[in-house]
Formats: sequence, C-alpha cells, structure tokens
Amino acid sequence: MADASLTWLGHASFRLDSPGGKRIYIDPWLENPKCPDAEKEPEHCDVIALTHGHDDHVGATIELSKKFGPLPIVAMVELKAWLKENGAQTDDIPGSNKGGTVEAAGVKFTLTHAFHSGGTPDGSYGGEAAGIVVELENGTKVYFAGDTCVFGDMQLIRKIYAPDVAVLPIGGHFTMDPREAAVACELIGAKRVVPCHYGTFPLLAGTPDELRQLAKGVEVVAVDPGGSVEL
Repeated sequence: MADASLTWLGHASFRLDSPGGKRIYIDPWLENPKCPDAEKEPEHCDVIALTHGHDDHVGATIELSKKFGPLPIVAMVELKAWLKENGAQTDDIPGSNKGGTVEAAGVKFTLTHAFHSGGTPDGSYGGEAAGIVVELENGTKVYFAGDTCVFGDMQLIRKIYAPDVAVLPIGGHFTMDPREAAVACELIGAKRVVPCHYGTFPLLAGTPDELRQLAKGVEVVAVDPGGSVEL
C-alpha cells in the first residue's frame, strides 16, 4: 500500500489520502480565505466526513457530492438528512451517531463526543457536534476533534481508539486555545498533533508555537495551508 497523507486546506478543512488510494475530505470549507487556489477545485473525491453542520465545516459538501457523486457522506443522522434534503447526492444509508462505526470506501469512521454548538447553514437542527476517528486501511487512526473545548472524556478516546495522530483546534474564541489543547494532548495520548482552526481570521489567535511551549513531549506538526503530513 502507498503511504497515507493529510493535507491542510486551511481553517478546519483537510484532504486525507489513504494507503488504498481513497481521497477523503474532512469538513471541506474550500471557500475559506486560507485555502490554496489549487485545492479549491478537487480532482476527485471518494468520501466526505463532517464533524458538524456549521457552514465553515459543511462548506462545499453539496457541490462536491453533485460533481463526484453519489458519494458516501459520514455525518450525524440529522445533518446527513438535511444535506440530502438540500440536494446532496449521497447514498440512502442513514447518517450515523456517536459511538457508531461505519465503513465507506474501505475506511472506518467513528463519531465521538465533542462540546460545541450545532446547526446547519440555514439554522435548522443538524444534530450535535462530533469528533471523528478515521481508521485507514493499514490500521492508522487519525482523530479529528472537530470544534470543541477540552473535556475529560478525551481519555476514553485514548483508551478505546488510541489514535496515532490527533487533529486539534487551537485558535480560541470558538474552540480550544493552546492552553486547553495542551491538556487535550495529554488526555488523548497522541504523540503527533496537527493543529487547525487558527489564523483564518484575527479572532482565531492561538498559534502552534504556543502549543509547542505548553505540550512538552508532543510533536506538533504545523504546516502551511496546502502542506501535507505523512501518516
């Protein structure tokens, strides 16, 4: 199998290329001001996974599903239903919920808890916010915390899923800042952390350097938008 890679597309958007050649988009807000121009028109897409329904995470989901679909969309049951009602081209399998593992394109996705508000771009109820543990074909596990504060039960995510890489928001204001993210690193137990949800706007002021100072012994892998991390 080929190596897997994780490419940051700015804000909380990622492109995950699996060892089996599958291309997965996580929270594809490709219109965000930090997304490189070369990444705004994807060449292909096999799966879309969403942590919650805010418009800076749903992003281009409906458009991508129409272009490449019907696509598997991994999302809370209420959010997936909303997407279908609004034109997303996806399968007829109901969305999942926290604790349930689903498989799409040979990759496993498990929704986990997160503490954040919820809603869809038009203000409808889109279910609760969630994190996502993605288990690739070779067993590598990547935990996307989504938009959340730190919470004690992150240690359960460590115990049950033991993620190899954790993707954590650090910008503050709407999510964890570096101080909370450092505690999250300890609770999750991941040795490698990819920060996100910072620098999009001045309001999201947390930085990777602050996280490095606070999370001793953790490899904080910060890349510029468009940069990739080998998994």
